[in-house]
Amino acid sequence: MNVELTEKPKNPLIVCGVPGFGFVGNIATEFLIRHLKARQIGRIWSEELRPIAVVRESKVVDPIGVFYSEKYNLVVLHVLSDLRKLEWKVSEGILKLADMLAAEEIICLESVGDEDVTDMKTYYFTLNDAKKKQFQDYGIEPFKEGMIRGVIGALLLKRHEKVSVFFVEVHTNLGDNEAAAKLIEILDKYLHLNVDFEPLLKAAKELENALKDVVKKGHRTAAAQQLRSDINYMG
Repeated sequence: MNVELTEKPKNPLIVCGVPGFGFVGNIATEFLIRHLKARQIGRIWSEELRPIAVVRESKVVDPIGVFYSEKYNLVVLHVLSDLRKLEWKVSEGILKLADMLAAEEIICLESVGDEDVTDMKTYYFTLNDAKKKQFQDYGIEPFKEGMIRGVIGALLLKRHEKVSVFFVEVHTNLGDNEAAAKLIEILDKYLHLNVDFEPLLKAAKELENALKDVVKKGHRTAAAQQLRSDINYMG
């Protein structure tokens, strides 16, 4: 994975959310970008990414965009791509970005699926003992057992001390704005972002609907491409 940057902020904290249960990581990071008025400063890029372009407001959206809030010295990774089979390479790209910027920490936003969710519990995972105490003071439970797949699973397997993960329980496979809001609440406590929570759920719901639309269109495009490929192959 190539990391392409137009500027290199020093010692930022990196927040990343990747497609997962309920798309909560995507919803939360897109909300952060809008709330903080973060500007794009680069992308993580490879021609191995699926060649499906998302167009918004007459602009092409990068599959893995790098955004920056100068006020909070915060870098946000916005991922809008199917990363299957590229998990290890994308995780290497994230760590490469962190090294290039001498990032203080990488916070990953993830969800855990549960068919019987009543209160959407939140959890944390970190190898940093000082961070463990800090997260517990926020009322977040340690994540003790479970299976984490994908890019974040790859990051955890590298046992990088700068990587921490905030988890939230979800009960749906396509969009959970309330769960995304839970993650934003944790980040707000941790980073003092001054989030206005009254419109948060409404905004998160709008983002959820937008992501649903993008995913559905992406699935239709992929299916059409596969059909054309099959027809051409059959001759």
